[in-house]
Amino acid sequence: MADKNNILDRYTAGARLNHWINAILMICLVLSGMALFHPSLFFLTDLFGGGTMARIVHPWIGVLAMLSFLGLFIRFWRFNLWTRDDSAWMRNVKHVVSGDEAKVPEAGKYNAGQKLVFWLMSILTILLLTSGLAMWDSQFGEYTTIDQKRLAVVVHAGAAVALLIVVITHIYAAIWIRGTIRGMTRGSVTGGWAWRHHRKWLREEVGKTK
Repeated sequence: MADKNNILDRYTAGARLNHWINAILMICLVLSGMALFHPSLFFLTDLFGGGTMARIVHPWIGVLAMLSFLGLFIRFWRFNLWTRDDSAWMRNVKHVVSGDEAKVPEAGKYNAGQKLVFWLMSILTILLLTSGLAMWDSQFGEYTTIDQKRLAVVVHAGAAVALLIVVITHIYAAIWIRGTIRGMTRGSVTGGWAWRHHRKWLREEVGKTK
């Protein structure tokens, strides 16, 4: 909701806490996963108490990360439903990159790029969860065959690399679009930022104050 100082609430304290917990868990998941991915990265296991501990904690961190992401999904999926305006936004994304967002349809709380990131993260998270469970021998080893485990390893590695690329893109965009990070640290954004990047959402928020 907008206030008289031209500041709009964008994220609640609960949503921000959920986001940063998920971010921390994802960092731990990436580091422990990389440590087990290739011998040249095995030194990273020292961060988790050695190779044995890294193998033990990695899947449990994964479970916590998935639960944390589920919290984000429940909070935000409604705002990320695709519309015709999003398709038009994607067709004209070159104007967004060049800083001329007036030439693309007005964005709601999230633009098409953000929605694409959200759904890619959701799909890749499901792939990581299912393939990870198939690889988790100490808990589910008796329920999967050797061939299924081999397939799970390939899917898990591919999904992990893809998710890492999506997350890096997400972070880069948050830094590149000045004022965006404020929303997830302070919970609010300026009216100017909203007018430039999420004009439709701004109109909706201003309408709530009337």
